[in-house]
Amino acid sequence: MALKCGIVGLPNVGKSTLFNCLSNAKAQAANFPFCTIEPNIGTITVPDERLNKLSELINPQRIVPTTIEIVDIAGLVKGASKGEGLGNKFLANIRETDAIIHVLRCFDDPNVVHVDGSVDPVRDKEIIDIELQLKDLESVEARLSKVQRSASSGDKDAKRIFDFLTRLKDALVQGRSARTIEATNEDDEQLVVELQLLTAKPVLYVCNVEEASVRTGNSHVDRIREAVKDEKAEVLVIGAAIEADIASLETFEERQMFLQDLGLEEPGVTKLINAAYRLLGLYTYFTAGVKEVRAWTVHKGATAPEAAGVIHTDFQKGFIRAEVMKYQDYIKHGSEAALKEIGKLGVEGKEYVVEDGDIMHFRFNV
Repeated sequence: MALKCGIVGLPNVGKSTLFNCLSNAKAQAANFPFCTIEPNIGTITVPDERLNKLSELINPQRIVPTTIEIVDIAGLVKGASKGEGLGNKFLANIRETDAIIHVLRCFDDPNVVHVDGSVDPVRDKEIIDIELQLKDLESVEARLSKVQRSASSGDKDAKRIFDFLTRLKDALVQGRSARTIEATNEDDEQLVVELQLLTAKPVLYVCNVEEASVRTGNSHVDRIREAVKDEKAEVLVIGAAIEADIASLETFEERQMFLQDLGLEEPGVTKLINAAYRLLGLYTYFTAGVKEVRAWTVHKGATAPEAAGVIHTDFQKGFIRAEVMKYQDYIKHGSEAALKEIGKLGVEGKEYVVEDGDIMHFRFNV
């Protein structure tokens, strides 16, 4: 399941530094705008302690975590929606992602230049919001012009589409993103997908702060939280410079000591990866045996056949049943054999909806 989160932000806010910490791919990080020209793509391992605990019990030949893709997208400036700077490339790259990680500079440092000359994360957020909203407005208005005549003539389906598009247009004109408009039915949801609206994508705001503010945030972070309170968006506080220091350390023990000195329990990038996973609306299920313990990714609400199809399309086509164990039961009783003995191994059919942490075996016939 190739799912992508795009890291966006104005030039020089710390996007590439964070990307370097997240991925083995090496995006150039420099103290000047437009350092990142082509989007860099990194495959990121999703940390999951459950995978480790299962592996301790089973001692498999190999352990395979699940992954997501992170894309470091070129910095944007005012006028991008009209093709200014790298605007067209930037917007096209965002359109190809499933969710947005919006990095905002929330630290003051005279040695790090800002493309607009001063530090104001709310202004920076609005610059990108406006450019994305203007591009979406073009898409919505184009579709409105196509359905207007049919809607006026009494076509009920066209009238419904016209009314929903009008709601979207009004929101965008008022400076609100498409994600703030609730779709009232599946047809409206599908229309948003068809239009590929940039501001309909889920967003995570990452406040890049100095070391002193990593634990508690600062006034810049407070302003961002207030600005996004109606967006149903998560705000995460990270110090990109600190994360770069952590990533440069050679051993796990050194990293843990560094974190303890800062009063932190885990690296910020771990929080970021898990937040991105939630942002994409994903669950993890596991397959577990002596050959391999592996984490697999499914969308929330996926059925057992759909989960099987993540492993191989033939598994979904020939699905017969799924044998399901709950993670907590497995950890408590220690083995699949023990769960079978006490009746804790469930046999589920095509309608079963996968829960996060399920341990599953599939029976199929092709």
